[in-house]
Amino acid sequence: METNKNVAYQTVVKEIGNEALDFAEIKMVIFFGDEAPDALRPSCYIVDVNPIDGEIKPGMFLIIDDESYQVTAVGNEVQRNLQNLGHIAVSFTGETKAGLAGTMYVEDKAYPQIKVGSQVSIQNEI
Repeated sequence: METNKNVAYQTVVKEIGNEALDFAEIKMVIFFGDEAPDALRPSCYIVDVNPIDGEIKPGMFLIIDDESYQVTAVGNEVQRNLQNLGHIAVSFTGETKAGLAGTMYVEDKAYPQIKVGSQVSIQNEI
């Protein structure tokens, strides 16, 4: 992947747990690196763990393939979990207060169609 100073984080979906789509009902996606615990792995989209460049904060954009979602709130564990484990829950509800420490909240719009090979990034602007 090319380096872009606009991009704070990027990864690729490598595997999709057989229960991952169940979370569509509550408009949530769970990303986790290869070290996902066995109990959680079926619920997750498995990604490469990559470094974060900068702080993830509201106003940034989550990009999944060609869909962009503005970040509305960021839980206080998101940065550390993403950096160390590739683990982040994304809530597509538009909440402006982070109710869950490990969750990043983005604008409420169409739930993403994620597949193996999907590109995922967090960017300063689109």
